[in-house]
Amino acid sequence: MKNTTSVSVALGEKTMTFETGLLARQAAGQATCQLGETMVFSAVTNSQKPREGIDFFPLQVEYRERFYAAGRFPGGYFKREGRPTEKEILTARMTDRPIRPLFAEGFYNEVQVNNALLTVDGEHESDILSINAASAALMLSELPFLGPIGAVRVGRVNGQFLLNPTHVQMKDSDIDLIYVGRRDLPVMIEGSALEVPNDDMVAAMKFGHEAVARICDAQTELREKMGLAPKTFTETLPDAEQVAKLRELAGADLEEALFTVKKLERQAKMSKVFDAAFARMQEVYGEEIMTDKLFKKLFDVVEIEIVRKGVLEKGKRMDGRAMDQLRPLVADVGILPRVHGSALFSRGETQAMAVVTLGTGRDEQDLDGLTGGDTSKRFTLHYNFPPYCVGEVRRLGGLNRREIGHGALAERSIEPMVPKDYPYSVRVVSEVMGSNGSSSMASVCAGTLALMDAGVPIQNPVAGISIGLVTGEGHKPVLLTDILGAEDHCGDMDFKVAGTRKGVTGFQVDLKLRGLEWDLVAGAFDRAEKARQQILDTMLAAIPAPREDLSPYAPRIVVVQINPEKIGALIGPGGKNIRRITETTGTQIDIDDDNSGKVSIFSNNKDNLEAALREVEALTAEAEVGKIYRATVTGIKDFGCFAEFLPGQEGLVHISELADFRVNRTDDVVKMGEEIWVKVLSVEDNGKVRLSRKAAMAEKGEDSRRE
Repeated sequence: MKNTTSVSVALGEKTMTFETGLLARQAAGQATCQLGETMVFSAVTNSQKPREGIDFFPLQVEYRERFYAAGRFPGGYFKREGRPTEKEILTARMTDRPIRPLFAEGFYNEVQVNNALLTVDGEHESDILSINAASAALMLSELPFLGPIGAVRVGRVNGQFLLNPTHVQMKDSDIDLIYVGRRDLPVMIEGSALEVPNDDMVAAMKFGHEAVARICDAQTELREKMGLAPKTFTETLPDAEQVAKLRELAGADLEEALFTVKKLERQAKMSKVFDAAFARMQEVYGEEIMTDKLFKKLFDVVEIEIVRKGVLEKGKRMDGRAMDQLRPLVADVGILPRVHGSALFSRGETQAMAVVTLGTGRDEQDLDGLTGGDTSKRFTLHYNFPPYCVGEVRRLGGLNRREIGHGALAERSIEPMVPKDYPYSVRVVSEVMGSNGSSSMASVCAGTLALMDAGVPIQNPVAGISIGLVTGEGHKPVLLTDILGAEDHCGDMDFKVAGTRKGVTGFQVDLKLRGLEWDLVAGAFDRAEKARQQILDTMLAAIPAPREDLSPYAPRIVVVQINPEKIGALIGPGGKNIRRITETTGTQIDIDDDNSGKVSIFSNNKDNLEAALREVEALTAEAEVGKIYRATVTGIKDFGCFAEFLPGQEGLVHISELADFRVNRTDDVVKMGEEIWVKVLSVEDNGKVRLSRKAAMAEKGEDSRRE
């Protein structure tokens, strides 16, 4: 018998269940979260002492999907799970972001959250369960976590909001919102939409919040059932006297440095202030007390304080802009030769170059589909953040989580605007050439421009912007449009919103606050929309619409619809026909495997493409009653002859239909292999075709005697 404790919460017609006590009993906290038959397990562990020499909270969040959860074997030679997939990394990031700001200030013990997908029903996605399971496990530990938090997915079909919709329901949804909140306030949002207005986005969040509040209550109930007392802990703040002394010694110089417009100049000045102030603080307190680690913490506190006071008390930003003012915008397209599409977009010192490559269905990205949903995708956006974009020297290695996450955000912001029936596989690569705040949103703008340059018929152009926030006791919160990297560091929020002139397509909100007031949510959406319109003006001045023609270096694809029953005729015995076409024309032919009859022909040469198309049409053409064809006699019978009038399609020419005179013997009029004109008289239900040579010759005004 299981020795477990569980609680359940009704979410519409579904039930979410939290359970603890069965697994990983040596962990600091452990819990499972289940919706339907999809279950995610979370185990929390921690070090007993802070890590030496650090001034940050060392939180590590992992998420893994086990193939046994779906009753499957992993692919590959070794038959076991390997390094994390992009989906696993993105889910881990999604779990990390809402819990990180809810740990007590000054807590530097190492914390590891290990989440695993244990079972999956193919209907419910696991990402929100990962967030909920992590929160529950942390609540069952004695770690200084200011939770709980709850997470839900919100969709909308036919104007009706749906809570935690299935994969099937999401196919018809115009909103895909991951909403995370504490019991009273939102903490994080992430997702995509189909040009949804701001008010509808806020309404979707509030719809999700009611369920989130009940999920939080369920986690609190679970802790109470375990006999655990409410959490109490104090936060460790920097020594007020030391902060005041640093402010006295270096405050004026640091303020002058911080409000330098150009990033690299600002960093150079701050480095000098840092070194001088560190030396003076060591003179005051001694080297044993004023360590490098402690001073960095104090310096960061004063830096943040100065930037925030500038905004709240002086209405002053670091680069002198107004609170709602964008940095200078520059957009250009077609900057690279031979590629299929390219663009360069700059917003101040943030600069992104995007390049588009078009391919066939064989170039689409396969997905494991372990939790259900799509098994492949034809649109991808990859984001690269090299060290030179921030003027640094850094070892080049594999992709990091940040690059994967930013690429995914830009991808889901643009993807809704790419037509679902677009025959090409599309890859966009964003190379960040300079970064000083919100390079992911610059990638959205550059990616859109490159797609238009490539001739991809996007429905509407997409632009993105990041809105910041500065709060302070006794001051009205201030929203900042187009935040700098330093403003992101010193502020309370990074609210990224992408969209068209009509509405929102992608969004992601990261908070350092422990909740965001609803009026600020609405204000940020509105501020982002205003900025987005300005950015789109600049983008459309560079290229007002997608190009009508593809690059001469881009592949050509033509898509034809054939009768599914003709697929066999197109392929031929053992692939004979389709292999002959591809070899003689140098083309690539893809037949959709869903028996829809959709055939895509791919070539870099227009003439070869047209030749292959003619072959495909000939092999799959349908007999048309009343149409005249040039046919080849394939069989001689007493009662007439058989003739192939279309590739692989034969019909009977009855002896009475051979000529306009009495025919005694078929071979008096036609011979084997002879080419003759025939007219289709009828096509029977069983597929048999009746042909007439007599009618064809009469219609053409020719003698029906032997040709």
